[in-house]
Amino acid sequence: MITSARPQIAEESSESCWDQARLRLIVPIGLIVAVAVACLIVAVATSARRADEVSLKREQQLIWEAIAARGARVLREVESVAATNGATQAIRDHQDHQWTERQVGNWLEAFFDHDLVLVVDGSDRIEYARSRISGDLGTIEVPAGLVTVLDLLRGRLSALPGRVMPVVVHDSQSPGRSEALIEDFLDRPAIVAAVAVGSESDLASGKAAAPIVLSIKYIDREMLREIGERLQLPGLHEADEPAAAADEQLTVIADAKGGAIARLAWKPTRPGGQIAGSALPFIAIAIAGFALLVGLVMHHNRRTARAIAAGESQLRHLALHDPVCGLPNRIYFSERLETVIGEVRRGGPSAAVFYIDLDHFKDVNDTLGHHIGDELILNVTQRLSRVMRSEDLVARLGGDEFAIITNCASDSYSLQAIAGRIISAVCAPYAISGHNIIIGASIGIAVIDRRAGDAADILRYADMALYRAKNEGRNRACIYDAAMDADLSQRKLLEGDLLQAIRNNGLDAAYQPIVNASGDTMVGVEALARWTHPTAGVIPPATFIPIAEHSGLIVELGEWILRRACLDGRNWPGLTVAVNVSPLQFRRSDFVDMVERILKETDFDANLLELELTETTLLGNVETAELSMLRLKAIGVRFALDDFGTGYSSLLYLRRFPFDKLKIDSSFVLSIETAPDAAAIVHAVVSLGRGLGMRVTAEGVENAEQHLFLRAAGVHSMQGYRFGRPGPTADIDARLQSPNDYRVGSPDQEVKLAS
Repeated sequence: MITSARPQIAEESSESCWDQARLRLIVPIGLIVAVAVACLIVAVATSARRADEVSLKREQQLIWEAIAARGARVLREVESVAATNGATQAIRDHQDHQWTERQVGNWLEAFFDHDLVLVVDGSDRIEYARSRISGDLGTIEVPAGLVTVLDLLRGRLSALPGRVMPVVVHDSQSPGRSEALIEDFLDRPAIVAAVAVGSESDLASGKAAAPIVLSIKYIDREMLREIGERLQLPGLHEADEPAAAADEQLTVIADAKGGAIARLAWKPTRPGGQIAGSALPFIAIAIAGFALLVGLVMHHNRRTARAIAAGESQLRHLALHDPVCGLPNRIYFSERLETVIGEVRRGGPSAAVFYIDLDHFKDVNDTLGHHIGDELILNVTQRLSRVMRSEDLVARLGGDEFAIITNCASDSYSLQAIAGRIISAVCAPYAISGHNIIIGASIGIAVIDRRAGDAADILRYADMALYRAKNEGRNRACIYDAAMDADLSQRKLLEGDLLQAIRNNGLDAAYQPIVNASGDTMVGVEALARWTHPTAGVIPPATFIPIAEHSGLIVELGEWILRRACLDGRNWPGLTVAVNVSPLQFRRSDFVDMVERILKETDFDANLLELELTETTLLGNVETAELSMLRLKAIGVRFALDDFGTGYSSLLYLRRFPFDKLKIDSSFVLSIETAPDAAAIVHAVVSLGRGLGMRVTAEGVENAEQHLFLRAAGVHSMQGYRFGRPGPTADIDARLQSPNDYRVGSPDQEVKLAS
């Protein structure tokens, strides 16, 4: 009975937990929905208010622009009768009253509905006055409202008085022949236009005495009605009170000092109400949609809860395993490593971590594509799984890094034996999609014993051992020991000292001669960096160059040696100066600019500079590398493909890239006397270079037999200890001054080396 009741109790407990979870879910969802609806309403209200404000400002601007445009039109109408030759003759020269009545007063009144037209003489006395309501007014005094425009037109004002607004702003000290003002004229807002009568030459010589035609057009109900209809502003009229009615909006036409000239009222367009009205149905729909969504979510959550629980193990598997090869990932590996460390501390058998890094995997990805790289990872996974025991853990930590946890003896022989099996399995050739692929593997080993630290420490130890394995030539395994910490600390100190040496010019440059095929003429030099540490003494290039490459200092080191070589090379006219370029340096976007800048700063002939690149520099960088080389070739820089035959030796590089020279690696030169295949490779490289129009240089020539063979093979130039060791600039200077002391008379003679 108790046994059968357990499922029911568990189900009831599950239901209770579900109800509590649902309650915890409903409350925050309800709050979120309420906040969302409130935010939506506030947003709509804010948008409506903002729309009303924008519309009001636009309507105010339109009213002012319409009145200003009407003022400009009134001024043009007056100019059409006053700024003519006929007006000059009839008004200025002959005071023809009948012409003025007919062509000015009647014309402006009949055709343009001007309310008052006046003509004043040079003394500001009215000669003619006509009102649209009263007709000819005869001789009257100048109304007070016209004094301002007269003074302004005659240049007697330094500033505009209050309750006056110019239609067109002019300099009051240099007025034009016409002016138009919006002002309070006889307690009514009006447009006052004034135009001086006379030719341009007359006005230029004496405008102060010229007759002036004035016209007044009231801003009356009819004008405002016309403006309101055109602007679609219903009920535009002049307001008598400072405050507008409840359903109207008020705007003030004010002067520059803020004084009111006229108050206009109208019924504004209120788009905000329309926006709010159109949005309300959608808000209601949104609220209903939120409510429906909450219901659907609750229903869906209840249905999917069991599915989520059932798939939890699968999700955990996906979270803890690599998607490409299916091996455990870094998270799983770290959890298992902590478990193994705990077991060893409690007296379990010793274990070890093998940290594996695939050599040249990136080259495969760059040259053959990531799909081939993924297939290669799968093949490596299968081989590692076969070579290890079923109880061992094989994991992929990311990229081309794998790790293995295995229980084994902690002695060096056993660990190296396991590592040897791993390296043999991984390094065997792969056949993938028609490609024959060969990669290497470097392994760092960290032993887990009872004194082991946590997982992070074990991984750090394995990583340091892996670093040592790579520095010692790859395809090997190194076991962590305490000396590696000191070695790493020493490398960090050397890295800092190297940075200071580069920036403080603490390095030296050595130059190795490059001679012609006969060995009797020096045709160039190769620049090499040398470092004498203040306390540690001479640091070999094999030590500090890897440090520079690993830390990124190789970029600054390369720039330093290039500048130094160009400075020294100026003293050796006719000698080619060769400088090695690292892949990291060449792939920088500013590499070409840096070379051009140094050539300009040092004033070195670009035709004598030779940059040596290796094949790895070009891998995965074909388009950018080609553009960079072509830019430098355009200014005369030469390129040599260094260590040819040791890498991929792809003919694509020789066809596509503008190399001037091939350099045969010293490993082939050293083997030509003992290995027939090395001699055959040298012959093939020379033939290939000559066929492509490239010069061929052999490196590492040490004795007369090698010299004789290479000269017979057709090599153009050579370098090596037979012709001179790398030395300071003084050695090159001495060699140029006394070439006979260094001449190689025949291939079996020894060269005199500078001390």
